[in-house]
Amino acid sequence: MLFRSFAGYIKVGHLMVTPLLARMPVALITVALALLSPVARSTSICRWVDENGRTQMSDVVPEQYSKSAICSDSQKYELSPEQRREAEQRAAEAQRRTRHEIVDPPTDLASKPPVATGEGALPSAKRPTEVITDATDCQTRWRIYDESVECFSPYRTTRGATKPEGFDKCNVIPSPEIKCGPPRN
Repeated sequence: MLFRSFAGYIKVGHLMVTPLLARMPVALITVALALLSPVARSTSICRWVDENGRTQMSDVVPEQYSKSAICSDSQKYELSPEQRREAEQRAAEAQRRTRHEIVDPPTDLASKPPVATGEGALPSAKRPTEVITDATDCQTRWRIYDESVECFSPYRTTRGATKPEGFDKCNVIPSPEIKCGPPRN
């Protein structure tokens, strides 16, 4: 129930509010209060499937779905301020690295002169230190390829992708299977 009161205030229910607040939608005020409330951060999120087969998620479950709803505490998924800072630092570093690569793209390994294999090979920061040339025999090709695969293995994700830092530590060696056939043990 709204009505004008003295001194420019409007009474909403039992509260006295300014005219500006009275003009704001109630939903906006509710959302603002919910975001500012520390209790809102610790609400549980519930999930259920309605009669149409659609998955619904909310913090309020209709009574007919209360037995089938699965609820979880959202606060256990919140990051601590330290974890949030670390994540922001990692994201900033990844963005800086990406910008650096766009401005100064890495040179292709094929454009570098081949390094001789054997005793005369120069030490490199990346593994394997040897590079395959046209004169490299199949056994050596497979050994160098296996070393490259072994070097990249700690940088593989569970889905088979390679993390970017792997390319900083390891040289990409193409599979010798096309030229040499399957590996022989």
